[in-house]
Amino acid sequence: MSTEVSLQTVSESDTGVRLDRWIKRRREIPQGKIEKLLRTGQIRVDGKRAKSNERLTAGSTVRLPPLPVTEQKQPRFSNFSHKKQEFIREMVIYQDEEIIALNKPSGLAVQGGTKTTEHIDGFLDILAEKNERPKLVHRLDRDTSGVLLLARNAKTARKIGELFRSKEISKIYWAITVGVPTPKSGQLRSWMTKRASSTADSGNKQNYGRQRMHIADQNDTNAVHAVTDYAVISVAAQKAAWVALRPQSGRTHQLRLHMSELGTSILGDRKYTCDLEVPGGLSDRLHLHARTLIVPRSNSKPIQITAPLPNHIKETFATLGFLEEEAGVHPEERFA
Repeated sequence: MSTEVSLQTVSESDTGVRLDRWIKRRREIPQGKIEKLLRTGQIRVDGKRAKSNERLTAGSTVRLPPLPVTEQKQPRFSNFSHKKQEFIREMVIYQDEEIIALNKPSGLAVQGGTKTTEHIDGFLDILAEKNERPKLVHRLDRDTSGVLLLARNAKTARKIGELFRSKEISKIYWAITVGVPTPKSGQLRSWMTKRASSTADSGNKQNYGRQRMHIADQNDTNAVHAVTDYAVISVAAQKAAWVALRPQSGRTHQLRLHMSELGTSILGDRKYTCDLEVPGGLSDRLHLHARTLIVPRSNSKPIQITAPLPNHIKETFATLGFLEEEAGVHPEERFA
């Protein structure tokens, strides 16, 4: 048993964080135990009783009572093998005092779930500095590769989150489509909702009964609006196309559904398909890559973060004769 009361000062980066979450970052302690310690006044903020959902402010003092040694939060960094540590560090393509950007590989989930034990969120202790674990501020599908942004602390996470919500961060994806979109540039707008497939999608029997996004009417239950700008960069014998995509909204599977509805699904997509014949000799992995994020900064020019292509898309580029230089200098020039 630790016999000392701990008095800890809330840092600027933890302004606005819930008290219970702040505690859990420092102690391995269940929510029920936190609630009991708060009810009995053993945990206090600035000498006063507090509730678990109280938002902290910089400079406040939090009193933490003595706890058994087993409940003291231990560093989890040592739980990772050298190989795993190198694996996550090699993903880093940009970092500064506020953010970290990773080049997420295809096939690796961002967060855990049913039967998903290995994911980006589970590795973030490796990138912690000054006892601050990086925070996820947006998501990518498991099979989508490319730029994944992290905030170094809770304060930056709130700021970056607001930039995403206000659409001030520009996101540019590259995809290889089966067939060539017609017209070759434009904007796709639709209402979308998630439900189980009652009929086979584009003849793919694997999609019967699976939960996926569908085009919906505005008044449909849980319908959300999605907008995607697209532009064809290059074409391979009308059998495939390299397409730049700029989502104006951040809906689940938005780009995949929109390309499928256009009649030119993304190569390797088994959920959102089309009727066209898939070119042979190409990787069957999803060819969707979060190529660039343009992040505005308050005291400097916007930061442009670009993720190199994964090997399976590089190989497809080589096979189809696509050259990265065809995209131009600025990632958004195709949408001008």
